Amino acid sequence: MNETKPVARVLIVGAGPTGMVLALWLARLGVAVRIIDKTASPGTTSRALAVQIRTLELYRQLGIANQVTAHGHWVETVNLWVAGRKTARLGFGAAGNDFSAYPGPIIYPQDEHEKMLVDELASVGVIVERCCELLDFAEIKGQVSARVRGANGVEESVVVDYIAGCDGAHSRVREVLNIGFPGGTYEHLFYVADIEGRGEPVNGELHVALDTNDFLAVFPMAKAGTVRLVGTVRQAPDDAHQSLSWDDVSQRVVQWLHLEVIKVNWLSTYRVHHRVAQQFRKGRAFLLGDAAHIHSPAGGQGMNTGIGDAVNLAWKLAAVLQARGRDALLDTYEPERIAFARRLVKSTDRGFREVTSSNWLARRVRLDLVPVVAPMALHFRVVRRFMLRTISQLLVSYPASALSEGRAGAVRAGQRLPWVRMSVEAEDNFAPLSSLDWQVHVYGVPSAELSEACLARRLPLHAFAWQAEAMRAGFTRDAAYLVRPDGYIALIRVMGRAADLLSYLDRHGIVARGSR
Repeated sequence: MNETKPVARVLIVGAGPTGMVLALWLARLGVAVRIIDKTASPGTTSRALAVQIRTLELYRQLGIANQVTAHGHWVETVNLWVAGRKTARLGFGAAGNDFSAYPGPIIYPQDEHEKMLVDELASVGVIVERCCELLDFAEIKGQVSARVRGANGVEESVVVDYIAGCDGAHSRVREVLNIGFPGGTYEHLFYVADIEGRGEPVNGELHVALDTNDFLAVFPMAKAGTVRLVGTVRQAPDDAHQSLSWDDVSQRVVQWLHLEVIKVNWLSTYRVHHRVAQQFRKGRAFLLGDAAHIHSPAGGQGMNTGIGDAVNLAWKLAAVLQARGRDALLDTYEPERIAFARRLVKSTDRGFREVTSSNWLARRVRLDLVPVVAPMALHFRVVRRFMLRTISQLLVSYPASALSEGRAGAVRAGQRLPWVRMSVEAEDNFAPLSSLDWQVHVYGVPSAELSEACLARRLPLHAFAWQAEAMRAGFTRDAAYLVRPDGYIALIRVMGRAADLLSYLDRHGIVARGSR
């Protein structure tokens, strides 16, 4: 007898990393999904490269982080060049291990990344439907009715509870919702190329070079002798669709870096935009990833931000669909993620303008001030740590969220759970997060009433022995920390009182997965 496939509850439009992570997290939580994409196959070029520490932590919850770390290339050193001179060399080494199980960002090309996610989806019975296009959709009687056209050209009506637009900057979902996408486009035309070469920039380290009018970033790749270049085109063509070659890009910085280009494997040009959708949600439809926000590629934030969107929404959708949380949980997606997207676009926009502007003042800052100030600032460990934590998205937090309550010492609700390696022999405090469930952490001894309350609600309670590492991470001894399925702290109570915990759970209608 043929097995009957569950009727999909969520239609995901777009099968890039954002859409596939959303589908994978939902599937792991037992939610049936359909994921469609207009393209015939996953990307075959490397595009996004950096997988940040926070993304690795989220992937660890899914059990797929090791697949990234086994095939990626760790970024341990960043070199800054200005007008032909190396002005700073910043070695991160394993600095990330001060606050995470992962030492730092890792280079893992998007084409390999997507293949891995396709395989993971297949392992849980989800197949990406290729050459399948969303035509239209509407919300009707508490559901979403969508029209899609499949690979055979036949149109089909799909009825689901929710629709998620992960379909990029030219999102059809956003278009149907008539949601504005304000922002702008930088004047420069940029190129991205994967090349085989020789010279100091091909040494497995990251190199960033600034000049009067040019900008070049050299990213290391796992394959020896291969790097990714992101730089400026010598002169933008009159026809934006004109095909450009390596001979058309600016060679000035390449030459003074003494980078010998042996072979150009592929090259593409693009305009850099900075935009944030006016809404991330309208009714039963959501926007994620590039459909919701696009910005400068500086810092390797784009793909990672989209993955963060996916995880934030996935557990909330699953909770509501499975009656383990009130509908209001979904109201927290937009304010949590749009606030971060706006800050990110603002900061990357400001930084990108500084390194690419032909303005006299910007050029003087770039060429005269940066070579002096950067080495001095980076000399301080606190500056290096802050930079790494910021770039790695470990400082993303939701203190103003309706789900965030309480504070104890240096730790505030809405923050990512501080990481602690409990001892040389034992696992860290992130190990229990693989349950993808709500849980309570106590660093010390939980009160009897708290233990009883967690047992009654079948809410996992993890008590970790109090030690210096927990104190350094900012935890308060014997306090209760209610942790969300995505690893962010929802509630903190210093006295660990059960009444406060139960009130929070009841107010939000939260039921742990282990209770069902």
